[in-house]
Amino acid sequence: MQKPRKVAEKVIANVEKVIVGKHDEVQLTLLALLCQGHLLIEDVPGVGKTMLAKSIARSIGCTFRRIQFTPDMLPSDVTGVSVFNQKTREFEFRPGPVMAQIVLTDEINRATPKTQSALLECMEERQVTVDGTTYPMARPFLILATQNPIEYEGTFPLPEAQLDRFMMRISLGYPSPEDEITMMDSQQYVHPIEEIGQVVDFEELLEAQETVKDIYIDDSIKEYIVAVVGETRKHPDVYLGASPRGSLALYKTSQARAALLGRDYVIPDDIKALGKVTLAHRLIISPSARIKNVDPKAVVEEIISSVPVPGARVRAR
Repeated sequence: MQKPRKVAEKVIANVEKVIVGKHDEVQLTLLALLCQGHLLIEDVPGVGKTMLAKSIARSIGCTFRRIQFTPDMLPSDVTGVSVFNQKTREFEFRPGPVMAQIVLTDEINRATPKTQSALLECMEERQVTVDGTTYPMARPFLILATQNPIEYEGTFPLPEAQLDRFMMRISLGYPSPEDEITMMDSQQYVHPIEEIGQVVDFEELLEAQETVKDIYIDDSIKEYIVAVVGETRKHPDVYLGASPRGSLALYKTSQARAALLGRDYVIPDDIKALGKVTLAHRLIISPSARIKNVDPKAVVEEIISSVPVPGARVRAR
């Protein structure tokens, strides 16, 4: 399991030249990359969401495009459009910015639901269909989406179908005072993003992604995952629980975490560590619980603490 670990460590070390004091969040981003999942970065402006996405893209030998979402965007502005060529008398497909390997969709919740839905097919099936013709996406294909959870004017909440397609949702938070001073010093003359380069070859990344799939998961761990996800569908404060896609997200990210930590097998601690970032954004809290400000992350944490861990025995009283 050395290949995924080495790839991740190279990229993390490179990204941390730009993103200071956020090791856990950078590590989670690499987990999404290793298990070929999409990532939603939700936080207030100015904490480094866009810089994280750009530094990840620069560290990997892949094509990179950025889409700045606005309310007046059309689906064709994302996927591409067929244009009539006067010389050949035929329609030619001009690919949109989503036809890249690493795609940063900045402020994704500023686009209308119609434009947001243009991402559904490419996120799940890794292909785009325009005018009846299907175009496959190049590997690896990763969408890093950012959104501001505070400003609601001029925004459109992401539909449940799209939220479910994000493998994880993370937030960066404000840096500590020491880290903030370090950021000031590092940007005195030039932004660090301008100085970092590629540290991982394209072939290395693909090989690491394939190696992660070989991580062993015992049947008892699989049952544990299903039990945790199943409890989200029964919880009294939850109107709609996590889908089977949530179980798969927890399954795959736990494999990537084990590989990143140098193990060739998954343990229950992997599931506990990844439960909130893989499941919380998939839960729809019931109206009565929403009035009481029930947090989906708190619901997932409560479930994980109550579901018996595989191999554990109840102590007799």
